[in-house]
Amino acid sequence: MTIAIGNDHAGTEYKFEIIKHLETKGHLVLNFGTDTNNSMDYPDAIHPTANAVENGKAVLGIILCGSGNGAQMTANKHQGIRAALCWNNELVALTRQHNNANILTIPARFVSLQQAIGFVDVFLNTEFEGGRHGTRVDKISC
Repeated sequence: MTIAIGNDHAGTEYKFEIIKHLETKGHLVLNFGTDTNNSMDYPDAIHPTANAVENGKAVLGIILCGSGNGAQMTANKHQGIRAALCWNNELVALTRQHNNANILTIPARFVSLQQAIGFVDVFLNTEFEGGRHGTRVDKISC
C-alpha cells in the first residue's frame, strides 16, 4: 500500500521510525515532511500529504505535529480528506470503523513513539464498517 506522510519539526523523529516500520511491512511511503528539527510551518508539509491522499497517489496518510491540531485542521480543508486526531488505540479504531478516516493525525508531543507506531498499525488494519456510518460520512463534505 502507498502511504503519504507529512510532519513539522515536532514530528521528525517519530516520522523516521514510522517510515522504517511501514517499509518493513512492505508499504511504499511518500515523505512530504521535513527531515530536520528546524522550525517550519506545518501547512507546507500537510497540504502535499493531503493532496497525495485526495488525488489517489496514496491510499492513506499519516501526519504529525506537536499537538496534532494544526496538522488536522490543515488536512481537513481538503474536500476528500477525513483526518482524525487520535491519542489512543480505541479512537484510532473508531475513526476508521465509523468515520472512514483516510489520514491519521498523531500529536507527537503527547504520545510515546511506541504508542504512535501502535496507532499506525491499528489505523492500517481497521476497516470502515459502512452501513449507517457510510450514510453519515457521505454528509461530511460541503
